[in-house]
Amino acid sequence: MSCACAQAANAQSTVTLYGIVDAGVLYTNNQQGHSSWQLAGGNESGPRWGLIGSEDLGGGTKANFRLENGFNVANGALGQGGRMFGRQAWVGLSSVNWGALTLGRQYNSTQDVLGTLQMSSYLAQYSTHPFDNDDINNTFRTNNAVKYVSPTWAGLQANLVYGFSNATGFADDNSWSAGVTYANGPLNAGAAYARMNRPATSASGAVASDNYYPSSASVFGASLASTTRQQTWGAGGTYALGQATLGLLYTGTNFEMETGGTLRFNNYEGSVRYMLTPALMAMVGYTYTQVARGDDDGHYHQVSAGVQYLLSKRTDLYLNGFYQKASSGIGSAWIDGTGGPSSTTTQVAVVAGIRQKF
Repeated sequence: MSCACAQAANAQSTVTLYGIVDAGVLYTNNQQGHSSWQLAGGNESGPRWGLIGSEDLGGGTKANFRLENGFNVANGALGQGGRMFGRQAWVGLSSVNWGALTLGRQYNSTQDVLGTLQMSSYLAQYSTHPFDNDDINNTFRTNNAVKYVSPTWAGLQANLVYGFSNATGFADDNSWSAGVTYANGPLNAGAAYARMNRPATSASGAVASDNYYPSSASVFGASLASTTRQQTWGAGGTYALGQATLGLLYTGTNFEMETGGTLRFNNYEGSVRYMLTPALMAMVGYTYTQVARGDDDGHYHQVSAGVQYLLSKRTDLYLNGFYQKASSGIGSAWIDGTGGPSSTTTQVAVVAGIRQKF
């Protein structure tokens, strides 16, 4: 639903209401030693509703805003730590010649650039890298952020973000990130870097303490809340070849801990999706994740596959399956998004559901 009204002879304003509702049934073969059936929301896309608006100021310049709410479709609860507009909340200006400058709660450059290249952008969230260790599936957003996105020059576009700590000094709970994308015909590629300094040390900083990594990440034997510095980087791309689209992605994340030492992840992902018919898409992907924590190293293997059937441009049905194998050094397998770890080094999850966009 949208509305548009003329506010002056040379100015036009538009406000659009939009959203996604996504729910399904999730089966996990081993969740803390038992099989599990759950009603699960946000499988293919996080449920949301939002308002996006713009006002034409003339000369190719616009004032813009976005307010986006996230919620749990299974019980109606607010997402992102109970925030009204926890997914996004920003206002800014854009220009055809100079790009866009926005201020508020926003995605950082690694999320903007690399998030669209990972397989979970078109396969269910359970294909996310273990525990979303690189945060490109948006485990948290950046508060107090100023973002600049350049115009596109010969297929290239730059992305810069700085998140203020909103406290004295600049050393605690601030963040910055930078990235670049390149699009040319069938090729879509990008690279990005993000750095968080003492993240989650307060509820009002750039990376808020009530919306950082989930407690499930404690499986790695270290509280991520004691991170003094987090760095995430990566590069990847997709290439359309007829009815197929091939994808490759690498990301790395390094957590420097207050108690000393580091926790390091390297994720290597390959995927392919294929349009069997204009209404039916099949996809499959593989991720290898290395985990290094001092002398205690390990890895994950994960295979993800699924099909998606379009009932219309707005509504689709999906069926996805996932298999994860953890090395003995890691201990338990735990597919991201399921309700708990396996009691063994393997875990299987299957989800079927419906998604509607408006």
